[in-house]
Amino acid sequence: MASIVNPLPLALPGSRPAPTSATVTYLKPAAPPAAVEEDEMLRVHLNDIIAQRQLSALFQPIVQMQTGEIIAYEGLIRGPSDSPLHAPMNLFKVARANNLTVQVEHLCRKVVLERFAELNLPGKLFLNVSPECLLQRDAPHGETLEYIQQAGIDPGRVIIELTENQPTYDYELMREAVLHYRDMGFQIAIDDLGEGFSSLRLWSELRPEFVKIDMHFIQGINNDPVKLQFVRSIQEIADKSDTLVIAEGIETQAELLVLRDLGVAFGQGYHLGRPHSQPAKAVPAEVAKALARNGVAVYPQRGNDKNSASILKLLHKVAAVPPSMSNNDVYEIFMREPKLLIIPVVEDGQPLGLISRFDMIDHFARPYQRELYGKKSCRIFMDSKPLIADKDTSLQDLSFTMVQADAHHLFNGFIITEDGNYLGMGTGHDLMREITQMQITAARYANPLTQLPGNVPINEHIDRLLESGTRFWVCYCDLDHFKPFNDVYGYRRGDDVIQRTAKILTDHCDPDRDFVGHIGGDDFMILFQSEDWETRCQAILAGFEHSARDYYSLEDWDRGGYLSEDRQGKKVFYSLMSLSLGVIKIEAHQFYSHHQIATAAAEAKKQAKKIHGNSLFLDRRQQPPR
Repeated sequence: MASIVNPLPLALPGSRPAPTSATVTYLKPAAPPAAVEEDEMLRVHLNDIIAQRQLSALFQPIVQMQTGEIIAYEGLIRGPSDSPLHAPMNLFKVARANNLTVQVEHLCRKVVLERFAELNLPGKLFLNVSPECLLQRDAPHGETLEYIQQAGIDPGRVIIELTENQPTYDYELMREAVLHYRDMGFQIAIDDLGEGFSSLRLWSELRPEFVKIDMHFIQGINNDPVKLQFVRSIQEIADKSDTLVIAEGIETQAELLVLRDLGVAFGQGYHLGRPHSQPAKAVPAEVAKALARNGVAVYPQRGNDKNSASILKLLHKVAAVPPSMSNNDVYEIFMREPKLLIIPVVEDGQPLGLISRFDMIDHFARPYQRELYGKKSCRIFMDSKPLIADKDTSLQDLSFTMVQADAHHLFNGFIITEDGNYLGMGTGHDLMREITQMQITAARYANPLTQLPGNVPINEHIDRLLESGTRFWVCYCDLDHFKPFNDVYGYRRGDDVIQRTAKILTDHCDPDRDFVGHIGGDDFMILFQSEDWETRCQAILAGFEHSARDYYSLEDWDRGGYLSEDRQGKKVFYSLMSLSLGVIKIEAHQFYSHHQIATAAAEAKKQAKKIHGNSLFLDRRQQPPR
């Protein structure tokens, strides 16, 4: 988490100068005397803090997810403990109001660096730097390196972490500043990916060594398939761009293990270690134990979604401009609509290209560019090779195209057409939010009655377990005498039994370690990693027996069954429903595919069904079926 609240954006090169004495200004209502007095007190207090260096450094560990080793610390800053400026947000708010942001930020860096060296902490240091301060042309140059040298720290151990709370428009100057820091031996990290104003474009432009995923996408990831797919997509992009991912805000073991299994390199958060003035040099014992333990996390599953096929759901109506429009007119549109980032160029219904707000501002910020090109066609600054997709294009196909295309298309978005004519725009952000739906084929992935994972997720989880080499137990669950019950009591009552059974199974499993799937009909499968699987199975059987009374009339319950006709029309007495559990134990390298396991589990279920009443059967044979 960043410790620096960024200053206000700088005036861009070529923008209007500050008002002079000849410029008309407008009076603002006078602030209440009490507010003026409070502001003055805070200004004096801030100056005292700067003069007396009344800032303290805290450090939060960053952990290697596969080994549990602390590889770095993020340096955080706090004001005096009894002060209204203790929190960094308040500290920098007052600094901005008094034009002291640069001085405060440089003091923060110096305090953090000196304390890091004094504590002799291992690994690297993530040092917060706001892009706006990085771009200050009048800021002292080389002071950060000087602080590092004075502290006796190798610059190669320091990562400049860019923390963005204001839009960044001058990407060319940003690239120059980052190159300058890299030449001095620093690496670069981008903070709060997914939260900032233009963090995706910063990633594309700066190619940092590290990206930090905002905690919003991390917290609860073990229960949210959309967050899971977002992080998975970021990880895939990072793999292709040689970037290391850091997950921020990890607060539970379940979140930690899901992120580890997704291949995220590093983690940070309260579960791994809180910010502290004297931080630990090793992770808590329970974290080390969890990371060292074999096994896989249970990924959250998503139910059916019938509206995920086409990109039409990503459509935004964005007014287009003709190619005859001048650059000056396009620029005025951007100025009138601050939230507008992209303008499509269309002629006779045919999309020609896209004009980016940031490219336009970048060009006009350069000397003489507006005078040279302002009255000329907007084609000059247009991206003439945008991504264009028909409204019926599937999310799968569009995501594949986006991955194969240049990185700037993720920021610019894509044009949606109908029969070749312009319809509107879609954004890369919306695509990433919806991308989890690309891999869903409704009935195969989740049972519509119970919303439990279906055959494909079951097989995928078995394959992950086999690949990990961990020990686990497969439990095939089947209802005895369900079909005649369904015939006598009706399908609605039968559906109630199926849903109640699903709840009993899930209630007695560990959601972070045990996977419950619905094969179909009255057949379920549990993939246990819990060592107390047998106790859980007995609890499942007891729960089913306890709830069975609710399914029957009093007469049928008292006589232990009911009469019904078989397929030949003969009256047959059927016993009450019971639950059979057939279990097989899977050791490392014993089975090699989910097909083998399915066959062995089905055989164990047959043996369980031979036992009268609610039953549990463990197949103790160690060889898989051929």
